[in-house]
Amino acid sequence: MRIGVDLGGTNVRVGLVDEGRIVRLISEPCKSDRPEGEVVAHIVSLIEQVIVPRVTHIGIGVPSVVDAARGIVYNVTGIPSWQEVHLKEMLEAHFGIPVHVNNDCNCFAMGVCRYGEAQGFRDVVCVALGTGVGAGVVIGGKLYCGCNTGAGEIGSIPYLDRDYEYYCSSRFFVGRGTTGKEAFERAVAGDPDALKLWEEFGRHVGRLVMLILYAYDPEAIVFGGSISHAFDFFSEAMHAELAKFPYARTVERVRIRCSKIENIGLLGASACHE
Repeated sequence: MRIGVDLGGTNVRVGLVDEGRIVRLISEPCKSDRPEGEVVAHIVSLIEQVIVPRVTHIGIGVPSVVDAARGIVYNVTGIPSWQEVHLKEMLEAHFGIPVHVNNDCNCFAMGVCRYGEAQGFRDVVCVALGTGVGAGVVIGGKLYCGCNTGAGEIGSIPYLDRDYEYYCSSRFFVGRGTTGKEAFERAVAGDPDALKLWEEFGRHVGRLVMLILYAYDPEAIVFGGSISHAFDFFSEAMHAELAKFPYARTVERVRIRCSKIENIGLLGASACHE
């Protein structure tokens, strides 16, 4: 059995995982405004509520730059006090079992490839579209993290007057005086302005997919994150943009899917040692 932890600036989810199934789950608001030690203590207390003697290791996904080998996290998004936290060392000292720490998008990719929509593929890019844009990259069936666990930070690549994150995340909608949630609800109701907004968003995502095809040429691209729930509203415009890609065979062969498994990042965190 394993424990997976999905740490975010808003919530902390801790699950006891047995053979790919979450058998117990706890979710609480993250104490993101508190000092480093208090946030760590909160995570410890949640793990203590689900841990059992048969647990062999703990895996944690964190929205930050991670030294995966040493289990150190830096400059955690949404948790200002976490500038350099030796998380692996702290938790191993407390629980006495191996702890593995990785970037949350890498954990998402692990979950999708092991338990979700990318099973059977060896070259995959998993893209989280939400508050920001991040990605986990799997090459030859193995997670590729890069030298500084920074592989997949495609949202930070310059695009137009800003970067891809601005145009392919919830920031796109905020910049137009609304939110992703509100734009989705309006689109569901048939609001033509909202539908047009999603069409524009889809064109930007199409260009993001082109970037992925140029850089990685994967077998599959899997979207996750809150914005991916609106896929039906932007997929047509995305595919229309992809029709401009110079290598039509590449576009025909790539599989583009959305992750539909709940807590897939937590499941991936529980498997990030593999």
